[in-house]
Amino acid sequence: MNNLTNTKKDNASDITLDEKDIAILQLLEEDAKMTIRDLAARLNLSATPVYERIRKMEQAGVIRQYAAIVDPSKIDKALTVLCYISLKEHGKKAGGKFIKEITSFPEVMECLNISGQFDFMLKVQVKDMYAYHEFNVNKLGELDNIRHMESVFVMSVIKATHRVVY
Repeated sequence: MNNLTNTKKDNASDITLDEKDIAILQLLEEDAKMTIRDLAARLNLSATPVYERIRKMEQAGVIRQYAAIVDPSKIDKALTVLCYISLKEHGKKAGGKFIKEITSFPEVMECLNISGQFDFMLKVQVKDMYAYHEFNVNKLGELDNIRHMESVFVMSVIKATHRVVY
């Protein structure tokens, strides 16, 4: 556990997280299936305060969801592609349309609005190069507002984590 002497404040939800809240988050990030009883035992608390703290963080949006981490290679989705995209138009309507379209594609695991030479970076997960070609031609290639696109193919993953640094 990290030694935190200060409390942290989440500006978006106005919730103050103390050391116990941070410890709960760290344990849940390690194992989201950990029971309230197990969390309480690890934190030297009773179950009720742990439950109330978790509920408070869920309601405030600090905890957005609980999920399983799936190995894409085990489900025949071994090719990861980072796709950098520049838009022709940057207005609210054109950008919103692009975001709506891109988020409807199941191959797109992440879509990040970035600064610099490109406007967006997509993390695309597909079976193989043929599947990416099909995605690129039949889905991305059909979008009106793309000015330029570059694809970078991931050769190996050195580090991938879902944990937030506290």
